Amino acid sequence: MQAAHVRATAIPSFTDALRAVESLLLRGGQRTARRNAWTSVLEDRRRAKDRIEAQRVLDQFATAAQR
Repeated sequence: MQAAHVRATAIPSFTDALRAVESLLLRGGQRTARRNAWTSVLEDRRRAKDRIEAQRVLDQFATAAQR
């Protein structure tokens, strides 16, 4: 007796589904512009986080120097 062949198909992730919808709704240039804008947002957030951390370190040194 042979085992039945099982065919598994991957369920698309939420991100994959969004990209599929995006590709249907937006032309290539618009899609690229949107991704570039999101990359800029993420980079701005990273820089803001770095500035906050740098300010915290500077404040610690200033406090230590006053003692």
